[in-house]
Amino acid sequence: YQKEYQVEIDPIKLQAYRLSLLDVKEAIRRSNGEVGGRVIELAEHEYAVRGRGYITDKNMLEQVVVGTDNKGTPILIKDIARVQIGGNMRRGLAELNGEGEVVGGIVVMRYGENALNVINGVKEKLAEMQPAFPPGIKVVPTYDRSELIKHSMNTLSIALIEEIIMVSLIIILFLFHLWSAVISIIALIIAVAVSFLPMYYMGLTTNIMSLAGIIIAIGDVVDAAVIMIENAHRKLENNNGNHSREEIIIEAAKEIGPSIFASLLVTVVAFIPVFTLQAQEGRLFSPLAYTKTFSVAFGALLGITLVPALMVLFIRGNIRPAMQNPINRLCIAAYRPLLHFCVRNRYLVAIGSLVLILATIPIFFRLGSEFMPPLDEETLFFMPVTIPGISIEAAKQLVQTQDKIFRSFPEVKTVFGKVGRAETATDPAPLSMIETVIVFHPQSKWRPGMTKKRLLAQMEEALQIPGVQNAFTMPIKARIDMLTTGIRTPVGIKVFGDDLVKINAIGERLEEILRQVPGTRSVYAEREMGGFFIDFIPDRKAIARYGLRVMDVMEIIETSIGGIDVDTTIEGRERYKINVRYPRELRNDIEQLKKVLVPIKKQRVSIHQDKKDNNNNSTTNRVEHVPLELLGTIEATMGPPMIKDEMGSLSGWVYIDTSDEDLGGYVTRAKAAVTQHLTLPPGYHLKWTGQYEYLERMQARMMFALPLTLLLIAVILFFNFRGFWQTLIIMLSVPFASLGAIWLLYALNYNMSVAVWVGMIALLGIAAQTTSIMMVYLEEGFSLWSKAGTMDSKKDLMNMVVEHGSSRVRPLLMAVGLNIVGLIPIMFSTGIGSDVAQRISAPLWG
Repeated sequence: YQKEYQVEIDPIKLQAYRLSLLDVKEAIRRSNGEVGGRVIELAEHEYAVRGRGYITDKNMLEQVVVGTDNKGTPILIKDIARVQIGGNMRRGLAELNGEGEVVGGIVVMRYGENALNVINGVKEKLAEMQPAFPPGIKVVPTYDRSELIKHSMNTLSIALIEEIIMVSLIIILFLFHLWSAVISIIALIIAVAVSFLPMYYMGLTTNIMSLAGIIIAIGDVVDAAVIMIENAHRKLENNNGNHSREEIIIEAAKEIGPSIFASLLVTVVAFIPVFTLQAQEGRLFSPLAYTKTFSVAFGALLGITLVPALMVLFIRGNIRPAMQNPINRLCIAAYRPLLHFCVRNRYLVAIGSLVLILATIPIFFRLGSEFMPPLDEETLFFMPVTIPGISIEAAKQLVQTQDKIFRSFPEVKTVFGKVGRAETATDPAPLSMIETVIVFHPQSKWRPGMTKKRLLAQMEEALQIPGVQNAFTMPIKARIDMLTTGIRTPVGIKVFGDDLVKINAIGERLEEILRQVPGTRSVYAEREMGGFFIDFIPDRKAIARYGLRVMDVMEIIETSIGGIDVDTTIEGRERYKINVRYPRELRNDIEQLKKVLVPIKKQRVSIHQDKKDNNNNSTTNRVEHVPLELLGTIEATMGPPMIKDEMGSLSGWVYIDTSDEDLGGYVTRAKAAVTQHLTLPPGYHLKWTGQYEYLERMQARMMFALPLTLLLIAVILFFNFRGFWQTLIIMLSVPFASLGAIWLLYALNYNMSVAVWVGMIALLGIAAQTTSIMMVYLEEGFSLWSKAGTMDSKKDLMNMVVEHGSSRVRPLLMAVGLNIVGLIPIMFSTGIGSDVAQRISAPLWG
């Protein structure tokens, strides 16, 4: 409630004293104020002259003079009205745990601030304020995002540490040389650490996306160092004593360095599509794109600068040949016959690969689609749709009933419901808009076998209340959705046209159609004509007969029925409105409204007979009144509770909540049903919105950005290898790399989303990089065999590919293994934030 002074006018007394509401308003305004009279000088001092006339309490307001009677006696406010301190008309309320109303507060963070720092600062300030509160009053946090931030950061931080450890183990196992592994680990740690510097200066925070970018970059970052070290090992293994150790290491670095740098440049360029993402998806994934690019860029720079220097310092002692390593021996033994078969039966392999591509195409189209995978925020946001025009008392009973139902589940810790708007300009919500935050206990305290999906289904079943359409989402997600499209459900339809009645009919028909579509959890069309109104239609001739104007009557309606704030009291640092209106019992139904008195002024002569002078005459203006019903018609009607206008056209919204995780598939089915069963009048059209709008925008962006990126990669490869066929071979490997990713996505039942597309984009770079390295080794083998005079036939070429390709399998397996094994921690993680990271990593794993 908001405190105010309420002056409830008695119209009978007002009529008896022949005064009007306008007189009361003017009297209060003229009785509440202060002035300054500059200064006067007394006894060598300046005294500021002040007129102190502010109303500071109820008694002073009651003593305000409105006029005088025939005898000159003052008519005071208390003579014609009841003055009381009460609460202003409410357009919102808050409820906690189904136990009753509470006072709620909202903390709005400035744009660009660190959420965790702000939350911690608020907590400290609340702790300081608590001792100052009266006994029995305490502040209870109902939504705290800090736990979500900490849990998600903890999940990915642990995964990052585990990934670094596993990458280090892979290097040690393949190289069998501790100091060589140390070089790679040093380069990795420095590259990751230094990548935080540009993040800091760009204002990027450490969050789920920025850490995910580093996680998927680890393999690429360490590839440069590993491949360069492995090449040095191979050269040192074959050293016949003609060159010093330093010369061999430097020569090995020169030999492979340019190709490594070019391959890492390809990896960076492959992420261009992520940088082209716009709006919500762009803001969401730009930290990931930046951190991955920074990490890979610093990894490439360190790979051609620091790593060669460390190789000279640390690679000492006996370097075991690759064949003495049982892991390398096993890999070569397994790969050589496979490579031999592929080379000898190259046409069969090509046909088999083509068949595999053709078999994968229908699997790709069977994958579902969604904008973003569900990020578990550890809280639930309930935003039901109620009938328009609901009263505040009915809304209060409804939200309290809903909160009691939520609180009855043992998994629920707190339930905070908000109806209507808060006292802020950023929350213009009607009373029909309910927002409830449900905070859960830790999942370890849940009932055995209970999952969030199962719990949500039970809540949905328990909350079947007539006139209410349920919609569940999560707090952060809901705010982002409402800010971007205004739709509070995953899918929405906007109906555009010129007539609200027709828009309303189309919305109701859409509601009927969509209820039958599989996957629809709930659907609700806004009732464009569902508002309740009491209209006063002025009779202009009747108004004119009384010498009035239409706005004279409207002003009385505004003041007597709605109440008007005529002024403000100044009580120290506190300010309270002074509201004037009729008492509730005289304005709560149509019959009472008809009796509202409208003042009309008439001039009349009053003859006051004085004992000393019988000829003393005076002329005064007195007010008479006419009932409102004589000046027009009062009737109850229905109309639009809210008018939405978008792009110069009226619109109505249909909210759709789905149980189908395949958002794109659901919309496809829904569109087909709407097309089949709905015929729109001329001049009317539909727009599908919500998350589906983001999904369409992202897919359109990918269709443009991916081909351009592939072209840039081809150009880089062409300038690196200076050959068309080498470039073509490498580019042909890219679609084959995506086959495994598509099959793994299908096996894991992952939908295509922005996160998955980011993983697929990263896969393009890795595929091109790995094939580039093999191409370097094959060109080296071709050059050696040509110089030796053993490259005279196609058979010699095939033998070279088998011999040189199988002998160089170690660096390739290390490069691929670093990406696959390094991502094991995140693929098997179950903490907060892992859902998004897993969908980014899955294509790389596949």
